[in-house]
Amino acid sequence: MNVMRLSVLRIVIVAGLLLPLSATAGTAEVEIDNLLSTMGRSDCVFIRNGKRHNAEDAEDHLRMKLRRGKRYVTTTESFIERLASSSSMSKKPYYIECPGQEKTPTGEWLMQRLAELRENPGEGK
Repeated sequence: MNVMRLSVLRIVIVAGLLLPLSATAGTAEVEIDNLLSTMGRSDCVFIRNGKRHNAEDAEDHLRMKLRRGKRYVTTTESFIERLASSSSMSKKPYYIECPGQEKTPTGEWLMQRLAELRENPGEGK
């Protein structure tokens, strides 16, 4: 093979390897946006560092953390584990309390919503 064909072949191979990564990143962005919108529309109370916040404030706070910590997020699960489950300053876990339900760690609540989203992808937003 000549040098030109080898270069084209390398580009095709590299592009083929990167395509699934970018598709995964896009999927994570859509899932995270959906989870945060779901949280913001809920009637739940978000408990952060012992203080209660409404759902819209919770969504705003987690979106701010996502903007600042995007480099730590490669999947929806990594967003939940690294940014949405606890305070990065105090290390205290976040909780969510929804009407008629027990107080739950926010990470668990988000993972449950993620499972539901993946089971029924057409029902998001």
